[in-house]
Amino acid sequence: MSDAQNRIADIVKSNDVVLFMKGTPLFPQCGFSSRAIAILDRLGSTYETVDVLQDPEVRQGIKEYSEWPTIPQLYVKGEFVGGSDIMMEMFESGELQQLLGADA
Repeated sequence: MSDAQNRIADIVKSNDVVLFMKGTPLFPQCGFSSRAIAILDRLGSTYETVDVLQDPEVRQGIKEYSEWPTIPQLYVKGEFVGGSDIMMEMFESGELQQLLGADA
């Protein structure tokens, strides 16, 4: 496993909810990352973020780690959930609220 893969694994394992995204929660750098943040904020979730634009190794490594080609990527309790489209589908069905233990 590469150094980037090890760092990603440590981040995923040490945070209950983590979003790998482009930009930051206050300044998302793409519409999909913005939508993912809006969903998490709407649910009142406590979450960590990783700005993949700050580290090219993590940006590529997260795609390999999850075997998912796009960013953002949401992980809950160490498990890959999906990107913003999947998050939106799960939010609309109530599944994401159950997964996160949210009341929204």
